[in-house]
Amino acid sequence: MNHRLFVTALTAGALSLSSVMIAQAAGPQAPAASAPAAAAPAVKPEAIPAKIALIAFEQAVFATNEGQAAVAGVQKKYEPQRAKIEALGQEVDSLKKQLQAATNLSDEDRATRVRTIDTKEKQLNREGEDASTAYQQELQEAYGKVATKVADVMRQYVSQNGYTLLLDVSGQQSPVMWAAQQTDITRAVIDAYNTKSGVAAPPPAAPRPSAQHSTTPHKAAPKK
Repeated sequence: MNHRLFVTALTAGALSLSSVMIAQAAGPQAPAASAPAAAAPAVKPEAIPAKIALIAFEQAVFATNEGQAAVAGVQKKYEPQRAKIEALGQEVDSLKKQLQAATNLSDEDRATRVRTIDTKEKQLNREGEDASTAYQQELQEAYGKVATKVADVMRQYVSQNGYTLLLDVSGQQSPVMWAAQQTDITRAVIDAYNTKSGVAAPPPAAPRPSAQHSTTPHKAAPKK
């Protein structure tokens, strides 16, 4: 079981676009003695020039100043658990190396060491998975709070700039194979939200020494 917990590339919940209802006019009822009146022609949809935009919504949410601060807050909360699991992982690795290097152990001593390693490895996996689940849940909650506000700014931006269709390309399964760069409004929405929220950009994170057993969880697919 994997106890290495990393934050991965960010999937956002799909944004729904409002549907347009087209009413049909009904002809008036004629008197019984009169010939039936002709039905009124159905209203036809109006063709309008298309103006399409793309946005990587999930990435936009996490790239805002407020989104970055929210992620940093969750990571800071789980830092003690990360350090604890990392230390336990290093202990398991050390015990395995000692067992491999020991050539003159009795069968009983070897069996005892194997049991100790197995117990600690199970503890490592269990605590790693528990931390990952809790981390991802809090990360998703933090994402949801920011995403709701970013979506409002995004809709305002689309409306003010006359776009007729907006496609979210956050997910890897996006049907969009290619688009001109100027159709991507991700950066524009991020900047607009940062301006509206007034949240300052977080300071650059200090580099952390790499370790074999990292406990920063993978980011689950957030849902709005």
